[in-house]
Amino acid sequence: MQLKKKASAGTLQSNDCFITIKPDEESKINLESPVKFEFGEQIEDLVKKTLKTYEIDKASVLIEDRGALDCTIEARLKTAIRRAK
Repeated sequence: MQLKKKASAGTLQSNDCFITIKPDEESKINLESPVKFEFGEQIEDLVKKTLKTYEIDKASVLIEDRGALDCTIEARLKTAIRRAK
């Protein structure tokens, strides 16, 4: 799937996250989170898995996490992807 534009989903409230995705020349994941040291690798793996599911190999993803659960992160990312296609 090709991304056509920049799109976002989510909020910056507690227990949520704000995700922005846009087309790029290579894959980039930028995570801003207070729990990055404990769960950063797990969150990045979830993002990579979701991008692979949608067959997206060139995208820049910014995740501004405020303690969101995996299911919330995945839902926000899927929504941003659908808005960007």
